[in-house]
Amino acid sequence: MARTKDPAVRSRLLDRAAQMLRTRQPVTLRTLVSGTGVSTMAVYTYFGGMDGLWKALRQEGFTRLAARLAVVKTSADPVRDLAALGAAYLANAVENPDLYRVMFDAGFDLEDTGAADETLHRLVRAVERAKTKDRFRNEVDPLELATQSWLIGHGLASLVATGPLPHGALAHGVPLLTALFTSAGDEPDRCRRSVERGWGRIPSGPEPLNP
Repeated sequence: MARTKDPAVRSRLLDRAAQMLRTRQPVTLRTLVSGTGVSTMAVYTYFGGMDGLWKALRQEGFTRLAARLAVVKTSADPVRDLAALGAAYLANAVENPDLYRVMFDAGFDLEDTGAADETLHRLVRAVERAKTKDRFRNEVDPLELATQSWLIGHGLASLVATGPLPHGALAHGVPLLTALFTSAGDEPDRCRRSVERGWGRIPSGPEPLNP
């Protein structure tokens, strides 16, 4: 009779891997299970091996990002909401820098690509709302503008969370997003106020793995 898998063991191994990444420890089959109370066989049982673990860890990054973005409440100001989603994206990256790196390691497939797509679709829906409220021009492509917004957030996250720039560099997001959204048709002063409100409301969300 096959043993029932314990979700707590799976979570423990993912937490352990993330913690090792954070403290720059080499992650091998044996070092991963050390101190967890499980054997190396558990890695095969729950992930099919180390490649499966990396795939699951990458998925965990997008799962946590989705949870962080879900904290952002929809308001009457869709441009504010776009900036708030960007701020939440950056908060997630800064709190989980090593997990953030793994998220974009294309060497491992995602378990659920839809979870990653949904993070972008949240931005797309906010752009669509902004068009409905006449903040952006009708000819603006929601997917294209959402992607450009993500590129700004990803660039800042990479340079601050995993790169050389100090945390204060995140403030550059306000003029960058203001310029982007103004180019889409928003009125400059109104746009700046909306972006500042959204950028200044990085929401509280899930705790980072083993802080």
